[in-house]
Amino acid sequence: MSSVPADDFGTDEFTERMADLAELEALARTHHEVVEAAHARTTVLPMRLATVYLDDSRVHAMLSERTSKFGELLSWLDGHAELGVKVYAYPVRAQVSAAPAAPTTGSGRAYLRQRRDQRRRRDDAYRAAGAVAGAVRDTVAPLTRGVVAHRPQQGEPASGSGENVANEAYLVPRSRVREFHQALAGLIGSDTDVRVEITGPWAPYSFASRPAEGGAA
Repeated sequence: MSSVPADDFGTDEFTERMADLAELEALARTHHEVVEAAHARTTVLPMRLATVYLDDSRVHAMLSERTSKFGELLSWLDGHAELGVKVYAYPVRAQVSAAPAAPTTGSGRAYLRQRRDQRRRRDDAYRAAGAVAGAVRDTVAPLTRGVVAHRPQQGEPASGSGENVANEAYLVPRSRVREFHQALAGLIGSDTDVRVEITGPWAPYSFASRPAEGGAA
């Protein structure tokens, strides 16, 4: 937490800066580096990127109002880190061997059959990814304190190829991070049409507010 120039971080000025992707990336990286540096030394409760208060008195008021809640959350997070698990489906890969050729005279029926096979393979790829996502949750449940289901990433934010069908964050004791990876080793690469990606450990960004007991947030 630090002071910033009002001329650069006023409502209008800051909105304009956030519209600049290069500026946004630089701020996000700096924010992440600061949070992770603190997380390496102590328990942290990450605030949202670029949370701005107009003056010190408002910061003090916020801290006074939320002291009890912040204390409970910090106690809950103590000794834990966040691990991300993303599951990707490869419906295109599943269809490559069955890509139908353009129909010719007398081959309409065969073409329609190829199209049905193509759709079936695509559906199979998504079902396989869904099954793997469910297996991930069941497998790591004994190792985690909380889970948050994020919206699957699409387009540029999604890393690698394939279609992201599950994007979840898990709160894991630091002492069990390696065990978490080992538990999922059998699911990674177990299906050629599905990919499982594990990221972290990170500061507990997804758990700055505690998820509902027994469910995702």
